Amino acid sequence: MTTTKRGRPRSFDREVALVRATLLFWQHGYEGTSIADLTAAMGVSPPSLYAAFGDKRALFTEVVERYGDTFGAFMENALDQESDARAGFARMLDEAALSYTDPEHPAGCLIISAAVNYSPGTADVEEDLRARRTANVRSFEKRLTDAKDQGTLAGSADTRALAVYFAAVVQGMSQQARDGASAQELRRVAEYTMTAWPAPGA
Repeated sequence: MTTTKRGRPRSFDREVALVRATLLFWQHGYEGTSIADLTAAMGVSPPSLYAAFGDKRALFTEVVERYGDTFGAFMENALDQESDARAGFARMLDEAALSYTDPEHPAGCLIISAAVNYSPGTADVEEDLRARRTANVRSFEKRLTDAKDQGTLAGSADTRALAVYFAAVVQGMSQQARDGASAQELRRVAEYTMTAWPAPGA
């Protein structure tokens, strides 16, 4: 009697699949990306996608977390690695100009643009991304408060307003990049932004 061996499930590179999912969500947003789009781009079947990542929402959460450690890591790196807060914010803005216009991936920032359009059924996605953006503002404010305590920021500076200002510039740069602004244009925006830094004794 002849026995037929069952075929083994098609294997795939999980990291490569995640990058492809990231680029797709980044380009089209959460709402505009379907399971069919994801399986086609990732090279997996729907059962394999669900087995490896869970549902679309779970996959998106993993994508967002991974984005912060890869494409979006420049922000924390700039603020952490520079010798003082002003240099850190200046580097962050300059690198945002370069990252948001990099032709190797979709323009702008995934965290800012992935849930611009959403329905009541996906409001939790928008809320999650808003919470992440709000956390960035709090992080900016803490760093600015530390700078004030260390004497590298004017004692009269309104650190909350300044944190919101930097966040607004970052978000605006993301949208401008999606609208076609060049890296050179956005780097000039970064330079002008830093002229508003309230220096001690100014």
